[in-house]
Amino acid sequence: MNRVQRTLASLNSDGRLGLALLGACLLLLLPALWGEGGRLALRYDRDALAQGQLWRLLTAHWVHLGLRHALVNVLGFALLWALFVRDYSARQWLLIVFAALAVIDAGLWLWDSTVRWYVGSSGVLHGILAAGTVANLKRREPQGLALAALLAGKLLYEQRVGPLPFSGSSAVVVDAHLFGVVGGAAAALGLKPRPLPL
Repeated sequence: MNRVQRTLASLNSDGRLGLALLGACLLLLLPALWGEGGRLALRYDRDALAQGQLWRLLTAHWVHLGLRHALVNVLGFALLWALFVRDYSARQWLLIVFAALAVIDAGLWLWDSTVRWYVGSSGVLHGILAAGTVANLKRREPQGLALAALLAGKLLYEQRVGPLPFSGSSAVVVDAHLFGVVGGAAAALGLKPRPLPL
């Protein structure tokens, strides 16, 4: 086994999961190469959506403000993957991700009309974190309560004060985080997590 294979296999002790993680990370980074034109064509844009450009409801969560923004989201995704990927099956994770996407899109459209445009994966990442937290709580693992308290504290801070000081941008749409948590948690509440991570 060569060094790359050993590294990929070390991610959750399963090389297939490591390859899937690598592929997902590369996929998240790809749109950063398309520049401003790609971002404008794919972002959540209220006016464009009103004209029927519905693909933006999916692609907005894939494009980022730039390479730095994409890298931060990829690092967050890799951390969440390492912590929670084995809590649910691949099919369940797809359901969780699409539930988070749907609630973010509906929330921004229906409850936060001040958001004219949006890009980034952070809302979906919050949905993944919420689903992982629900799995921990359902299994009565002690870290579940700590995760729930940290997540609730972060959301409360963002709703009252705004983005966390180290977020690096005033363009953070904190409502996307809240809506992502609602979508991810709602989906996870209806799913049965694996009894113990493999």
